[in-house]
Parts: sequence; structure tokens; C-alpha cells
Amino acid sequence: MPTIIDKINQEQLKKDTARFHVGDSVRVHTIVKEGDKERVQIFTGIVIGRKGRDINQTFTVRRISYGEGVERVFPMHSPRIAKVEVETAGTARRAKLNYLRKRTGKAAMAVREKASASA
Repeated sequence: MPTIIDKINQEQLKKDTARFHVGDSVRVHTIVKEGDKERVQIFTGIVIGRKGRDINQTFTVRRISYGEGVERVFPMHSPRIAKVEVETAGTARRAKLNYLRKRTGKAAMAVREKASASA
């Protein structure tokens, strides 16, 4: 039997969330309030991880900006996220791409893992 908290959480869930996976290159459109005005700001990068479920679900997007790695964690069902667009689908063989944090330059954006030499 669902509790009151479960009912409230179900009401807060977005119905039209974008389907993307870890390793995909995405553009996250966030709504930013400045005073009494609102505008849409776009954060582009690679999804390096997802966690949680239902209303607590979040995803982490990483990009290289002026030579520095920038990561941002977005709540999946936040009203501040206008939409998530998938630019290119990646082929990641892991659930979390933490190894991208050690890379710099073009290598930091390469998601596809190399096949092992012994195989």
C-alpha cells in the first residue's frame, strides 16, 4: 500500500524525461532566475554517472572549460531543467566514467574504451 510520501513523490516526477545513458554527450537546458527575469542556460558535456531512483535520481555531466574539468550534478526531475538533448550517443562499458577525470585535452572527451590487446 503506497504511503503518503510515495504519492507526493509520484506527483513530482516528470513524465517526459529524455532517454540518455552514461557516456552520451548531452546538452542540459537549465532555467536560471536573475532577479525577476528567467533565461535558459545550456551546459554541454558527457554524462559520467547516474545515481538514485525516482525523485532522488541525479546525473553528473562533465566538460572541459578553458583547460579545467567542470562537473555539474543535475537532479533528473528538477523543475529548473527545461530539457536534456542527446548530441551523440556514447558506448560506455561502465556505469561510472570516473577515469575521464584523470584525462586532459581531447582524451578527456573520448568515451569509447579500447579493446584489450589479449582479446
